[in-house]
Amino acid sequence: MRTTTAPETVAELIARQWGDHRPGLKHEGGVLTHHRTAQEAAARAALLVDLMPPGAEPHLGVLLDNTPEFPFWLGAEALAGAAVAGINPTRRGPELARDLLHTDCRILITERAHLPLLRGLDLPGVRILVTGTEEYEALLAPYAAAKPGEAALSTPAPDSRLLLYFTSGSTGAPKAAICTQGRMAAAGASLARQFSVTPDDVHSVCMPLFHGNAVIADWLPALVGGAAVALRRRFSASAFLDDVRAYGATYFTYVGRAIQYLLATEPRPDDRTHSLRLGFGTEAGAVDAARFAERFGVRLVEGYGATEGGASVQRTPDTPPGALGRAGAGDDLAVVDPETGAECPAAVLDGDGRLLNGSAAIGELVNRGRSLFEGYWNNPAAEADRTRDGWYWTGDLFFRDAAGFLYFAGRTDDRLRVDSENLAAAVIENILARWADAAAVAVYAVPDEVAGDQVMAAVSLREGAVFSPASFETFLSAQPDLGTKMSPRYVRILPAMPVRATNKIHRVSLRRAAFRCADPVWHRSPAGGYALLTEADVATLLARYESHGRTDLLNR
Repeated sequence: MRTTTAPETVAELIARQWGDHRPGLKHEGGVLTHHRTAQEAAARAALLVDLMPPGAEPHLGVLLDNTPEFPFWLGAEALAGAAVAGINPTRRGPELARDLLHTDCRILITERAHLPLLRGLDLPGVRILVTGTEEYEALLAPYAAAKPGEAALSTPAPDSRLLLYFTSGSTGAPKAAICTQGRMAAAGASLARQFSVTPDDVHSVCMPLFHGNAVIADWLPALVGGAAVALRRRFSASAFLDDVRAYGATYFTYVGRAIQYLLATEPRPDDRTHSLRLGFGTEAGAVDAARFAERFGVRLVEGYGATEGGASVQRTPDTPPGALGRAGAGDDLAVVDPETGAECPAAVLDGDGRLLNGSAAIGELVNRGRSLFEGYWNNPAAEADRTRDGWYWTGDLFFRDAAGFLYFAGRTDDRLRVDSENLAAAVIENILARWADAAAVAVYAVPDEVAGDQVMAAVSLREGAVFSPASFETFLSAQPDLGTKMSPRYVRILPAMPVRATNKIHRVSLRRAAFRCADPVWHRSPAGGYALLTEADVATLLARYESHGRTDLLNR
């Protein structure tokens, strides 16, 4: 029987699968019932209770691709009253170790494919379990008969921590946002109602489960609505429709450039022959959403809601193209000047929806009402910054039209979102500053041609130094903590860094110029290697921006 009434905890949602022998989890190795997935979660919950050191924080790190083990452990943590810290496999070296130690994880679940990432890391007190090994199966074997509710570190409650999801902020290392069982169960119920999820649905989970999008917007509403989930180890544009057909998927989530990758695949006569009815995500852009609907016959619904839960934007039937919607129920959202706190004037849009007063209308989105923000793990300074003056500051740029509809306009000054991942400019700057030829470095976002951002670095060289793209690439490849998304797409070489009267770098002028400047700019191609950007290259790039309707972002 279909229900979209959410219990108070995710643990109850897992337990509700017990005895349900319909297909619940589809993956490359076969199909498991809802009952079997609950059974596997219960076994791991019992194992966790016995393995967790006395007095330790009930936190478990998970460094896995989208294999069945990931949802098994998500369910196990819910049943055990513990929390999962999703570990990003694009992090490297000391930065990856920091993520585990900062969240007080005493156990790490990983797989053979990711073991090279852990070599040489100092992880005191962290026990590593490698899935798919004989040792791992032997550990689990004694708990095969466990049932939901039989073993827990503490009784699961609405305020029990369930997830510690890393989200980059304005400065420093990524912060671990706390997500409780009650808030996650409610979020899943809200989306299940919004999209009328039933047991006949199949949710394709092709975005990484270490990211909040896949868990909050895909896995949880499937749990609430009794739908099956279908796992793809890693996103593949070329295999997307094949997976959809093989699993009978009806719903999927996406972030950023995923839609562009799908549109870039070779068109096929059967592009509309599938079971999909809906895609839900962020940053697809109105142009690509329309192209996707025309080609595949699937409606994309754009949403906004941070993992932290501090603010949400709800789409309504009258939402105009390009807008995300209005403030969610109970939220008092405003677009404000982050320096003064004054509300920005309404956006002025031309007949084509282009923003005409961006310098005045764009500001930071804040929630002046009640907030569901539950804090950051072990980071009171970041919590205080996020909730200063009694408001919740999203760190995201928006503008609002005269009718109250909200439009996403990018990230705050020193945040970047590259291929759907949030990065902190300061972290990348600290790495690039190691380059012996660099006298000063500033890292900032320039809009991607389609969605999100790209990394741009302004570099002033030491006296007598000459920029060598080959030596710069050699330097980048030697940095163990330079994540795969962090390498600059653009490098601007300037004689001196522009500064304000306070001697702080004038980042606004750097971002405004982007790659259109008199200084030499080097551009890194997707295939690798830096080449000097020519006037013809700039014209081609601007045409791409225009084709995707992103000129307002570049010109802000």
